[in-house]
Amino acid sequence: MPSTETAMRHPQTLATLPMPPSDTPNAGIAPEDWDLMLDAVTARLRTHSTSQQAVMLECAAALEQLHAALRHERAKASAELAGIRDGEQRARRIARHDGLTGLPNRNDFHQQLDRLLAERSGGCQTIGVLYLDLDGFKHINDTHGHPTGDTLLQIVAARLRPAVRAEDAMSRLGGDEFACMLPGVRDREQLNRLARTLFQVVSAPVVIDQLQLTVRPSIGVAICPDDAATAELLLRRADAAMYSAKRQQCGYVFFDRLDASH
Repeated sequence: MPSTETAMRHPQTLATLPMPPSDTPNAGIAPEDWDLMLDAVTARLRTHSTSQQAVMLECAAALEQLHAALRHERAKASAELAGIRDGEQRARRIARHDGLTGLPNRNDFHQQLDRLLAERSGGCQTIGVLYLDLDGFKHINDTHGHPTGDTLLQIVAARLRPAVRAEDAMSRLGGDEFACMLPGVRDREQLNRLARTLFQVVSAPVVIDQLQLTVRPSIGVAICPDDAATAELLLRRADAAMYSAKRQQCGYVFFDRLDASH
């Protein structure tokens, strides 16, 4: 390949430089060829020629091809950057969401709850956490197979999601366990109503491949700041209340009523 010095002495080498054909500007140019091409165009412009118009036309054509190649490289770089950003967004979503149901996962729930607790204005906001477990799910899974169990979990998730407000967070913690977080709880009755609603929507019969199933949840309720002030302790206490509801087969139990329920 001719050097810059050669291009200066022999400007006619411009025509032999590795520029993409004019009809295929997207062919691409190797990075090491850019300096050589630009130096050759400059040398050609400086050439003392009896046919200056021919030189100008030749250089103009070369610059047009360079411009087309630059546009192509810029578009390719933009597309690659967009692909990287899309990939990063998908990776973040996968890391934060449950692959089966599409609900936020345990890690995301903890992060949201931690953030909400940190943002409690003056410690005045009341936050409710409901912990749900599906009674008899293991029997259904073992009897009818994991595909039926997975479909059932997807149906339950699809029922739970619209049953809460937009500002509430519904998550799948894993297995057949779900959790809901309510910021700005007005009073205890609001949590009572939601627990009853969640119980009813989950308990409705399910038909999967002509198989009619019924699964009921046990729900435990814990309140911040009355029961706990940290995410981990709130979940533990809601979990404890859930197990009490499961033992009693009563639908739902508040953590502060555990003593009275035994």
